[in-house]
Amino acid sequence: MNTTQAIRHSFEEARDTLAAFLADPAHLASVEAFADHAHRTVTSGGMLMSCGNGGSMCDAMHFAEEWTGRFRGDRRAIPAVAFSDPSHLTCIANDFGYDQVFAREVEAYGKGDQDLLVAISTSGNSPNVLRAVEAAKKIGVRTVGLLGKGGGELRDLVDLAVVVPNATTSDRIQEVHIKVLHIVIEAVERKLFPEQYAAQ
Repeated sequence: MNTTQAIRHSFEEARDTLAAFLADPAHLASVEAFADHAHRTVTSGGMLMSCGNGGSMCDAMHFAEEWTGRFRGDRRAIPAVAFSDPSHLTCIANDFGYDQVFAREVEAYGKGDQDLLVAISTSGNSPNVLRAVEAAKKIGVRTVGLLGKGGGELRDLVDLAVVVPNATTSDRIQEVHIKVLHIVIEAVERKLFPEQYAAQ
């Protein structure tokens, strides 16, 4: 396979992964349920929290900044935080171990079921994400998992699992994850700020 063929193959693989996601109504229902959870958090004055490792941390950060900054148009800032500050992470890892880096922050920021933790893991088995969800459940924080590869251990641990089907590599899974995050934000904005979407 030459470079041109490889590039085309990658685009087609990405397209097929998204098509497989769209083909199952259960996946669309899970995204709608995710949007409902996020809407409830925002309207109840809760905190949107997100975590993940590597590229999934980047997605967690992207998710948070769209709320505190803006998505498509100007509107009030919405409370959201991604657990990504290096000083926090290294402090907790040094004192409690890397498996606890997100769990400690859930304990710090989470108050109860008005809050939402978005736990992102392409394998569904990241130990520090698992510990974060366990910490959330102890204090009543609702949890959504963005997962891949069948969902792993997190699938049965989170309150709502959004699992990318078919894809076996993290890049293809993450490409669907970021679409889900953007679409959830849009769905919530359409309810809260309908004037921004009046012409669409």
